[in-house]
Amino acid sequence: MKAATTLLFICVIGLLALGMVMLFSASTGQTEAKYLVRQPIWAGLGLVACLTATLFNYQWLKKHWTIPVALFLVSLGLLALVLVPHVGVTRNGATRWIGRGAFGVQPSEFTKLALIILLAWYGERFQKRLHTIRWGVLGPGLFVGAALLLIFKEPDWGTTVLLAAVSGVLLFLAGTRWYYLGAGAIGGLAGLWYMIQRDPVRGDRWLAFLDPEKHKEGAAYQTYQGMVAMGTGGVQGLGLGDGRQKLGFVPEHHTDFILSVIGEELGLIATLLVVLAYVAVILCGIYISWHSHDTFGMLLGAGITSLIAFQAAINMGVVTGSLPNKGLALPLISYGGSNLVLMLGCIGMLLSIARRAVVPEALPRNPFAGPSAAGSVS
Repeated sequence: MKAATTLLFICVIGLLALGMVMLFSASTGQTEAKYLVRQPIWAGLGLVACLTATLFNYQWLKKHWTIPVALFLVSLGLLALVLVPHVGVTRNGATRWIGRGAFGVQPSEFTKLALIILLAWYGERFQKRLHTIRWGVLGPGLFVGAALLLIFKEPDWGTTVLLAAVSGVLLFLAGTRWYYLGAGAIGGLAGLWYMIQRDPVRGDRWLAFLDPEKHKEGAAYQTYQGMVAMGTGGVQGLGLGDGRQKLGFVPEHHTDFILSVIGEELGLIATLLVVLAYVAVILCGIYISWHSHDTFGMLLGAGITSLIAFQAAINMGVVTGSLPNKGLALPLISYGGSNLVLMLGCIGMLLSIARRAVVPEALPRNPFAGPSAAGSVS
């Protein structure tokens, strides 16, 4: 367990440091950019959240049903406030923030953790009943559906799909039958496809995904320029600070498309190291979850791990043109306070689970015992 937590810590700090360096590079030529002023503030808050969560006994969350339910209801209330006129802040055609100026927060980010905690509690509490439609589908469908509906209305389709996938993984691990979840996934995808057909913006994004070369001056502009940046960097990159696509060619290069800056300036080798770092974080999360003290800890750790895994995979898929544009941040690297605080808090939760994990420790060998007695347990 010590090796897993140490590797997790090293990878997280490495990704966080890389994010700070790349944000400094991304601000080149933009005198109005204040990434290195704001992001360290959020990183500091995130590290405090990480430390607090690490020292916090996660098992306290499941002692009373009111705790996970209250956390979830508060997150739903904040999501509802986003949709209230003159309260929610609209940027780029989406209303996802609450706040003033540069320090707005995204309630949907904190809903991710609140929903995972509630599902973990529900999964442990009703584990023996989840094989039925009533407890395995209809019950959790009420609160999962409420969260997804509010996030979808912002609109934030990427986070909606992300949370739906994480919820499916958690319910499957808790005991819901796979064919119930499969039927729900098919129905959800069918509904999503219907909505895409009726939404001109998302419809254009889908067509751009299918043929980015044809739509490179339109809906596929961001993705196409991101791929150009990745390709320009080659194996070793152009050098830190020497990238050109960030100079107004790749929109949102400091948030959703920060990986394109890494690929152009540091090259394929550094990009693969980033991927390996995420793989290591995911494997550590799986190991910690597997050895958790209880079912609640296993489900909580699995939910957090799948959240990081899916969000990183979706972001990298979008930047490389493997997935339609979704607008999700790259965990621990992209600019954005709410997501950074959430991710570091989630890492702290994993460390809290690891502190109370059940891992058989090797017994020290008695130097005075004979060969036959060494390592024997009475």
